[in-house]
Amino acid sequence: MCETLKTNYQLSDEIGRGRFGTIYRCFHPSSAVPHACKVIDKSLLSDSTDRECLQNEPKFLSLLSPHPNILQIFDVFENDEFLSIVLELCQPLTLLDRIVSNPVTEQQAASLIKKLLEAVVHCHRLGVAHRDIKPDNILFDSNDNLKLADFGSAEWFGDGRTMSGVVGTPYYVAPEVLLGRDYTEKVDVWSVGVILYIMLSGIPPFYGDSATEIFEAVIRANLRFPSRIFRSVSSSAKDLLRKMICRDASRRFSAEQALRHPWIVSGGETTDQN
Repeated sequence: MCETLKTNYQLSDEIGRGRFGTIYRCFHPSSAVPHACKVIDKSLLSDSTDRECLQNEPKFLSLLSPHPNILQIFDVFENDEFLSIVLELCQPLTLLDRIVSNPVTEQQAASLIKKLLEAVVHCHRLGVAHRDIKPDNILFDSNDNLKLADFGSAEWFGDGRTMSGVVGTPYYVAPEVLLGRDYTEKVDVWSVGVILYIMLSGIPPFYGDSATEIFEAVIRANLRFPSRIFRSVSSSAKDLLRKMICRDASRRFSAEQALRHPWIVSGGETTDQN
């Protein structure tokens, strides 16, 4: 790894491992505050897409930091063999781990989705679309603050520019992405809507036995609220879901509109159960 990294930080134990590298706990000599250091082995990057994702992470995080709900970046070190990124240290369990293991009340869901939407609004105001929002990419710091992470698939938009390219994850990707059309930053709103649906119901809105079947269900976008599962979910929450998981992107809420929805503003406190 980079000599300058070892000069500036003391690396400790390994806390994670991914396809391209290893994550270590690390410390700055002048501070006892622990950070995370992602050390990426460039020899494992097999194509131009992987290399672009590698460069996207520090580029976009540097632009977006600091924000209370976006993973903070502190340092980047690079040589011919490795790229090392020093990041905020988060808990090992992601939002995916939380919603799989525990049922979520409307109040808890509203609180988490509000923080996630605040992160997305910040990205969109700066002309950045995340393009791969999913529970696996949502972390929590030591104080339990939500942190949007993994900007490897992020892209610039703005000045009327649209984006293209199939990126994202089966359950969470918007239909216009799968149809090969140009699209806008509202693909992120669709993904957040899908996360909210899963938090309130325990199941994804569109599913299948294979990636192909899931994609076909997403493209049909036949949004349903099975009465057995959604009986106790308020009509206000379902109204927000319809406006976020809307097949017609021109009618879909923006992140700012979603953040202003009564269900979010009230913190999920609703009196009806229809």
